Amino acid sequence: MGKLSEILLLAQSRARDLSLPYEGALTPREAYEVLRMAPGAHLIDVRTRAELEWVGRIPSAVEIEWQSYPGNQFNPNFLPQLKQAVDPETLLLFICRSGKRSSAAARLATEAGFRGCYNVLEGFEGDKDARSQRGTLGGWRLAGLPWQQG
Repeated sequence: MGKLSEILLLAQSRARDLSLPYEGALTPREAYEVLRMAPGAHLIDVRTRAELEWVGRIPSAVEIEWQSYPGNQFNPNFLPQLKQAVDPETLLLFICRSGKRSSAAARLATEAGFRGCYNVLEGFEGDKDARSQRGTLGGWRLAGLPWQQG
């Protein structure tokens, strides 16, 4: 069994253990490895435009807002935009700030017929620490994975 298969099986096992309604749940490092090894896989960044500009972007991610800023209104065009951007048979890894919105996006995409939906646990910045600050307890950026400012 190859490394890609091992990572995906671990993510699928994690999803079963957590009773998640989509294919799997990946750590940021696992997600990065999957993107490197799986031709055609896409990282779907569902953070707001403001987050992308102020906090940072992941190179080559497909950016589709889950909610708008300000106001946090659900993007009613999320699924049409996703369908336009990627093939429903493609391996999709969803990421947001902490992993919560991306989990909802992975669930909705799965319900809409997208087959290989995975959530990136911890998201881009991770959970808040004891001082209510993000970026110190995990996430894509803290893991030292590729990103760029604004």
